[in-house]
Amino acid sequence: MSELSPAVKSKTDTRTIVCTAMLCAVAYVVMYLSKSIFSFMSVAGFLKFDLKDVVIAIGGFLFGPLNVLCVSLVVSLIEMITVSTTGPWGLLMNVISTCTFLCPAAYLYKRNRTFKWAILGLTFGVLFMTASMMLWNYLVTPIYQGMPRAAIADMLLPVFLPFNLTKGLMNGALTMFLYKPVVVALRKARLIPESSGHEQSSKSRSITISVVALFLAATAVFLGLVLAGVIR
Repeated sequence: MSELSPAVKSKTDTRTIVCTAMLCAVAYVVMYLSKSIFSFMSVAGFLKFDLKDVVIAIGGFLFGPLNVLCVSLVVSLIEMITVSTTGPWGLLMNVISTCTFLCPAAYLYKRNRTFKWAILGLTFGVLFMTASMMLWNYLVTPIYQGMPRAAIADMLLPVFLPFNLTKGLMNGALTMFLYKPVVVALRKARLIPESSGHEQSSKSRSITISVVALFLAATAVFLGLVLAGVIR
């Protein structure tokens, strides 16, 4: 297989940088808006749902795990400077949460670009992120929330576990729903190359995926409302 010419490689790199910068901007806006919209769904007074991982997941599926890390770092840094009250500890927790969720998903999908592996990657990512955040919440949350570690330990199973599962389900389902139309739009804008043929799916299958994704997203929102005490 021949290597890309320097001109083609330079054009591809430029498009990747432009697309990554756009993903950072969109992810920040989505984070800000979703935290505002879901402010009434705050869990335990400081755990808030946001949907920026949907945007970061799309970038990860397009460009791989390193893109997840880069976008997560940039967005979390800007969030820390502009709207967050948790400082560097909040930045650390944001990056760990996103990367433990989406780096495995992006890696698995990069190895085999099929719908099956996208679902497997997102599922594994949700479970890995949930398990990882149990540990990191125990270690770090007492520091930036000023709470006794024993109190945080008591919250691990009834609060942090369902919160992270619900947040992961919400972001994963919306990624399933939005990935294809976003990719089509980016291809029309010539920001990413045309499909190699591995990502094609029938119209009926696409509709099925969209329906299932919307159902899962609605389920996650309902669970979030229950966790936040809005629905009893």
